[in-house]
Amino acid sequence: MPHLLVEKRDGVAIVTLNRPEKRNAMSPEMLVRLAQLWTEVADDHSVRVVVVTGAGDQAFSAGGDLGTLIPLMMKTRTPVGPWEERFAADRKQLAAALLRNDTFFKPVIAAINGHAHAGGAEFVMSTDLRVMSETATLAVTEVRRGLIASGGSLVRMPRQIPWAQAMELLLLGEPISAQQALQMGLINRVVAPQDVMSTALELARRVSLGAPVALEKTKEVMVRSSGRPFSEAFAIETQCTKENSAMDDAKEGPRAFMEKRSPVFRGRAGNGTPT
Repeated sequence: MPHLLVEKRDGVAIVTLNRPEKRNAMSPEMLVRLAQLWTEVADDHSVRVVVVTGAGDQAFSAGGDLGTLIPLMMKTRTPVGPWEERFAADRKQLAAALLRNDTFFKPVIAAINGHAHAGGAEFVMSTDLRVMSETATLAVTEVRRGLIASGGSLVRMPRQIPWAQAMELLLLGEPISAQQALQMGLINRVVAPQDVMSTALELARRVSLGAPVALEKTKEVMVRSSGRPFSEAFAIETQCTKENSAMDDAKEGPRAFMEKRSPVFRGRAGNGTPT
């Protein structure tokens, strides 16, 4: 079975980290496939929202595979097989796979069905909405392995929760419960294990009611303006507002409201022009 499964239905791409026997630890194959996936999804205008989860009920992801991925990253292991060779040829695929960028703007929802540790927790930090099983834990454990969390968490976490809480998570490397994560503001929902996926999919359905370009431009403003001075941040907001206003959907929404009907949003064609 491939280490990453993808299913697309009703405007939602469901992405499953598929190594349950290894607690969905990230392998070179998984990361190469993930890096490719985000490029494909960004260009697929039938996809409005992405939901990411882990196979099985034990783990969202235990992080990078310490036997294969980490040695390849540290260049202490010779690649074996085509997937390891493809990853070793471009180690920047790790950053691309974990969305360590400011260029992917489609909404991403994490369905955290089990423990999310190390790189698994870092992956969670890259998502926009987060549903977590009440029995799951979250931990950024890299310092306990002599490493640092280089998947984006050192930058993202202090922007998402208060400084002292971020430092406690990053320096102690200890797991926190779903309820603790909720209290910190790291996640949006805590639900029973059997309700994680259905809750995430319901959120995806509700998000997808928004106009596709408006959804992307909203996220783009938030991502690109984070940490910038007001003048620069407002300029980004103005730019994205103008770009969204050029879409037919920006006219369809108000028109549908006045006509007391549901809007029919069409997004944009592959060349960025309104459909």
